[in-house]
Amino acid sequence: MLRQHREALGLSQEALGAKAALHRNYLGSAERGERNISIEALARWLSALDLSWTQFGAAVDARVMGSGNRDDTPAS
Repeated sequence: MLRQHREALGLSQEALGAKAALHRNYLGSAERGERNISIEALARWLSALDLSWTQFGAAVDARVMGSGNRDDTPAS
């Protein structure tokens, strides 16, 4: 979801990294699901994308609920 939003804004990982004070390699590995990120890093990421926690939560909820996954296991 964060990658799609970044791409829709026309931002490279490098440009987003500069805005969020996060390394582009960190962003890339997080986007690919290879890394868990901290709440602090997520807050900086959301801020750089001009997304609120409410918007992020709603998008995650829609993605999980749309997948047919109704329990606590992550959607694939």
